[in-house]
Amino acid sequence: MYSVDYYREAFLKHLNTAITLKEPRNLYEPIQYILQLGGKRLRPVLALIAADLFDSNYQKAMNVAIAIEVFHNFSLVHDDIMDKAPLRRGKPTVHQKWNTNIGILSGDAMLIIAYQLFETYPPEIFAQLAKLFSKTALEVCEGQQWDMDFETKTEVSVARYTQMIRYKTAVLIGAALQMGAIIAETSEKNQQYIYDFGVEIGLAFQLQDDYLDAFGDENFGKKIGGDIIENKKTILYLKALELANENQRKQLLQWYNTTEESDEKINKVKQLFKDTNAATQVREAIAQTTKNALSILEKLSISEEKVQYLKDFSLDLMERNV
Repeated sequence: MYSVDYYREAFLKHLNTAITLKEPRNLYEPIQYILQLGGKRLRPVLALIAADLFDSNYQKAMNVAIAIEVFHNFSLVHDDIMDKAPLRRGKPTVHQKWNTNIGILSGDAMLIIAYQLFETYPPEIFAQLAKLFSKTALEVCEGQQWDMDFETKTEVSVARYTQMIRYKTAVLIGAALQMGAIIAETSEKNQQYIYDFGVEIGLAFQLQDDYLDAFGDENFGKKIGGDIIENKKTILYLKALELANENQRKQLLQWYNTTEESDEKINKVKQLFKDTNAATQVREAIAQTTKNALSILEKLSISEEKVQYLKDFSLDLMERNV
């Protein structure tokens, strides 16, 4: 096994040669643009790691890794259009830099490119990859729709919210790992276990992302309280509503009915998260979900050394070190 940085560098080197600029430029240039905007490349790295975990060569999973990254960025292009977002990773979004029609069409092309990359594998492997990819892509779309539906609802159950982030975020992490396992031609049990691990650790990661937005620090990488300012219905908000007494509930709803952008709003809402015990319960949920993910690793038919590699990776991921 190699370091995460090693896999990331190998992936980026291959990405730069695999996705080339061609005509018509207004179709392909936006694809290159979004793929070069950066990011931690977590999903493709996991595909490469999974191939090595099950005694294959990570290079064999390179086209799968690129397909996953292309699909992930396809979803970002379309999400940005739906959200009317002006920036992505500090740079103009595709629809802002070009226009909405180009953004839609380039995104569509990215989805097709992802499928084409699977065609480089033998028929039996291709069939397994395509089946998993189609299932995952549809779940990501379902997760995005739920997310948009929730924007117009005052209340959403914690269970429905958890299902939304599982589909919108976690299933693609699970699929990335399982695709690497498919390339390695490991057992169906190993494939399922590595998928389940990915979904659970992806879910824990997203729950912690919600928590750190309110209770992290500026080194976390974004302004603290951004979700509160935007009135986002995160796990903290939903759990606070669930646990609040009548007065706390009234205060929380009042703050979330304003468009005020102030430190006072952030601090008052954060205090409500604490007073309702929502902050504590969310921390406990993160810890339990992480524990669930790590317990799955014990079922894998791999060496103890490789199990420890995944445990270390998981803890580094949760601490935002990878």
